[in-house]
Amino acid sequence: MKSWLLSETPASRFQASCGQFYLICLSFIRNPLAVIGLLIVLTLVIFAIAAPYIATHDPYTQSLTDRLLLPSSEHWLGTDNLGRDIWSRIVYGSRSTLTVIFTVAIIVGPVGLMVGILAGFSGGLIDRVLMRITDIFLAFPRLILALAFTAVLEPGLYSAIIAIAITSWPAYARLARAETLMYKNSDFIQAIRLQGASTARILYGHITPLCLPSIIVRLTLDMAGIILIAAGLGFLGLGAQPPLAEWGSMIASGRDYLLDYWWIATIPGIAICIVSLGFNILGDGLRDVLDPKTR
Repeated sequence: MKSWLLSETPASRFQASCGQFYLICLSFIRNPLAVIGLLIVLTLVIFAIAAPYIATHDPYTQSLTDRLLLPSSEHWLGTDNLGRDIWSRIVYGSRSTLTVIFTVAIIVGPVGLMVGILAGFSGGLIDRVLMRITDIFLAFPRLILALAFTAVLEPGLYSAIIAIAITSWPAYARLARAETLMYKNSDFIQAIRLQGASTARILYGHITPLCLPSIIVRLTLDMAGIILIAAGLGFLGLGAQPPLAEWGSMIASGRDYLLDYWWIATIPGIAICIVSLGFNILGDGLRDVLDPKTR
């Protein structure tokens, strides 16, 4: 099997693609930090999917007789000011975090890629108009712009997702445009054009696959920032609304008890830190694997 994957003369495009994928996986496995980042992200996914089975209590049930309890065998991470089990709320909060990450990724990646490729390949008036719109969004800090959009919309998890997506796509458009400008006048694109390939085929069959690795790496590295913005909106009361379990709102509910009951706000903060770190080191590993200059 290994000799078939690593054949110097693949018999088909499928065999060549399998061999390339095998080499990418092999290079990724040899990077221990990237593997750790992948394990952290997979743990987040498992927590989100299996939350009803991992949580030890109902995350929304209040019990004032059990409020502000220290971590113990019954409540692994203690309880909050309303007697809710913090471990269970952390587990269910992973669902909110994963919802934000997944939804923002499937919006900003394709939108930024499409806008950047269209602007870079078309040039002229289309390029100027699209890039000036991009510059307008880039002129404001992402968190401030997200706060403005969320304040206009009704506060909630999906309003936060829309606000984050609206403020995040310009960076991907800039990246895709820069790579499109680098590739569009290259010799192999000119050869494809001489063979009679249409503009749509050049864009989606050749330019897009070349720009995609950089977009994936940038998106993975930006996940930490997206998590922090979502947590910031939740902390300010503009993101996920009570009683929904969300790490930012959990920190906000525990800030009044930080000195005496530190675990209420500290543990969700640690969860945010670990997941953000996982996406960062996973992005570094993907950059080393997918970037031909570092491979």
